[in-house]
Amino acid sequence: QVQLVESGGGLVQPGGSLRLSCAASGFTFSSYTMSWSRQAPGKERELVADITSAGGVTTYADSVKGRFTISRDNAKKMVYLQMNSLKPEDTAVYYCHRKYGSMAYWGKGTLVTVSS
Repeated sequence: QVQLVESGGGLVQPGGSLRLSCAASGFTFSSYTMSWSRQAPGKERELVADITSAGGVTTYADSVKGRFTISRDNAKKMVYLQMNSLKPEDTAVYYCHRKYGSMAYWGKGTLVTVSS
C-alpha cells in the first residue's frame, strides 16, 4: 500500500530555516515524480515543488522560488524540502505526494508555523 509520511515541521521564526522529510513505501519510488504541496486554513491548496524521478529536474512555485529546495534520495526512498528565509505566509500543513497520485495517499502532513 502506498504510504507517505511527512516529518520535520515545527515552529520557526521569520527568516529561519526548516528541513522537511518524507518517507515513502509501497511503490517503486524511483519511478515517480514527487511533489510537495501545502495548505493553510482559508487558502487553496498550493503545489510548492516537484522533482523528477532521478532528481534531474526541479520546479517551484513562484512564491517559494529561490528560498526552497526539493531533493530526493532514491536509495533511502526519501524526499526532502529545505526551506530557507521563511516567511509567515509559508505557514501551512505541508504534504508530500506523487505528482499525479491520489490524495488518498497524502497522509497527515506536517505543520510548519512561521511566527515570531
